[in-house]
Parts: sequence; structure tokens; C-alpha cells
Amino acid sequence: MEIRIRPALPSDFDHLADVMFHAVHDAKSRYTKSQRLAWVPEPRRGKVWAKRLGDQVVILAEEKRRPVGFISLTNEGYIDFAYVLPLFQGQGVFRKLYFEVEALAKSRKLDLVWVHASLNAESAFRSVGFVVRCQESVAIGNEMFDRFVMEKQLAAGI
Repeated sequence: MEIRIRPALPSDFDHLADVMFHAVHDAKSRYTKSQRLAWVPEPRRGKVWAKRLGDQVVILAEEKRRPVGFISLTNEGYIDFAYVLPLFQGQGVFRKLYFEVEALAKSRKLDLVWVHASLNAESAFRSVGFVVRCQESVAIGNEMFDRFVMEKQLAAGI
């Protein structure tokens, strides 16, 4: 398996919506089926999706020109999205994506990156040095979701 990391283009955004959908629905999960349906009822499409991703830096991982994962970073250091297709989970794809984003954050002299990590993603973020600041429950549709607010201090500019 040869994974290539590159910046995402607007033409990739629909494919990334599919990655997100399958990561939420097809991977082993600590959330119920009804919670996952509330979270991502269908792949995101359209102007709102394109604007949300377009307002961030999005890095994707691909194998044979097919996106298999992606991560995004806002100007404020917030990791808005981090998803990897189930078949590629546990193979270092998340780490490759994360360290690209961390290098970018450092080049922008950010002191901190942070994320709302799902129960499924908490261990991945912990493995790259994030710490839990708090656990919270949020409503999405008619479902409640437990998640973690996690952060990582950076030595900016290194």
C-alpha cells in the first residue's frame, strides 16, 4: 500500500464527503446506529460543504488516486475533520495526515491545536500527543453524543 499525502482541491470535496460517510457508518464504532445516522445521514454535498472545506486547509491521503482519509485545519488551529476509511484505519494514515497538519500549524506559528474528538477518535489523537481537556455531551438531531475536547501544545515555528 502506497499512501500519498497532498492538499485537497475543491474537486476532491465530494470524495471526502464519501470518506467521512463510510468512516462514520462502516467502521467499528462506540456510537449506536441511530447516533451515526443523526451525525452523518448522507454524504455532504453542495455549496455549504464546499465553503466549509474551502475555508480551511484540507489535507488528504490517497491510494491509487482514491482518497482514503483527510484532515482539516482552521486558521485558529481547530481540527474540524479527521476521517479515514475503515479499510485503512490502524495503518498509520491518520498519523501521516496529522503530522502534515501539525507542521502547517507550526509554520503558522500556532501555539495550540485542538479538536472535538469523537469517542472513536480519542485514542488516535492521544497517540499523537493530545490531552483531554474535558468530556462533553452534545445534541445532534434527536441524539446525544459524548465526545472529548482535546488539545496539543505546539512549540511554534520549530
